[in-house]
Amino acid sequence: GGVHEAMRRESAERTAALDFDGYGIGGLSVALALQRAGFKPVVLEQAPHLAEVGAGLSLSPTAAHALNHLGLHQTLAEKAYHPEDQCVRHYQDARPLVWINRGARLQELYGERYYLIHRADLHDALAVEVRRHDSAAIELDRRCVAIEPTSAGVTVDFVDGTRRRFDALIGADGSRSIVRHQIFGALEPQYTGYIAWRGLVPMARVPQEILQPASGVFVGPGHLVNRYPVRNRQLLNFVAFAERKEWAEEGWSIRSSVEELLEEFRGWTPWVTRFMEQVPPDQLFKWGLFDREPLNRWSEGRVTLLGDAAHPVLPFLGHGAVLAIEDAVVLARAFVESDSIEEAYVRYEAGRRERAAFVVQESRRAGKMFHAPDADTYKERTKGKAADEGLGLFAYNPVTQPI
Repeated sequence: GGVHEAMRRESAERTAALDFDGYGIGGLSVALALQRAGFKPVVLEQAPHLAEVGAGLSLSPTAAHALNHLGLHQTLAEKAYHPEDQCVRHYQDARPLVWINRGARLQELYGERYYLIHRADLHDALAVEVRRHDSAAIELDRRCVAIEPTSAGVTVDFVDGTRRRFDALIGADGSRSIVRHQIFGALEPQYTGYIAWRGLVPMARVPQEILQPASGVFVGPGHLVNRYPVRNRQLLNFVAFAERKEWAEEGWSIRSSVEELLEEFRGWTPWVTRFMEQVPPDQLFKWGLFDREPLNRWSEGRVTLLGDAAHPVLPFLGHGAVLAIEDAVVLARAFVESDSIEEAYVRYEAGRRERAAFVVQESRRAGKMFHAPDADTYKERTKGKAADEGLGLFAYNPVTQPI
């Protein structure tokens, strides 16, 4: 389209055609999607070096469609865990409350299944593909401090005093987005009353009899635990949620002690406490969950937002990375179909805002549902369905979504 040819011409005169702030899943996904569409993006990462983030990710069939579209089928096949069934169990005695199929049934209904993966494995696979297309596409130690939109593009100032101009800017820099703050002003975070722990346990330390199945959720009054294998079943990833009235610091890499975690889940089934006891202290972190009200729009001139920068979402449906990956594919498709950058952003938002707003809203509700005082009524409250599938979230396909 017209935008494609114009940006090709301009990129010959500039260092890059597009800029992204934030070396995360969303930024890499949109960089790769644009590369595959014929553009030449640059990823500007604020960190001076790449570091592994030890956490698991849920990938719904919708994200799988997107990643297959980006050429990462092999990564899903070789690096992800493929649960056939998941079980939601009672916090006191581990009795099954609901069994959920995550494999063959989803494949039949939606053409793809559910995957669980170590964040670093997906991150690395995306980075390899981006660099394969363009070895200079990822620049490190590039912290953005100011953005100045112009009619002809976007000027970006960096902390080292340098300045660059780009045709367009996509802020994929997370829930505390600098790009969003620069363009739309402060979006104050509100503490939700939830805190969470995340940990990785060497699978050799985990009693096999408590992994039936290996992917599972435990629900109790005001608490929730999710755990599943990653790294070819070498590690057990878990996230444990609890309610707490006050929390000051926003961030998800605060150290916690194993004793603090076990005290919070005192009285829970050994199916939970036994793997918590085995988490290495350097693999245990806690954070407070903060929420932000959605923006009415994501774009201004030649600047737009993607992923948590555009629509911060609570983790109770496991759709944070999913939404960012979906955004990436739809945005790249919009660029191909549009005659201007501004038109591409209009198409992008039209294809994404309703879905993103729905997931944000339902993730809030899911938190309350999981943490309800009476775990015994879980099956009745959910009608025996997974929280995400029961909402129809898997019927969306970012590769074919009209834009």
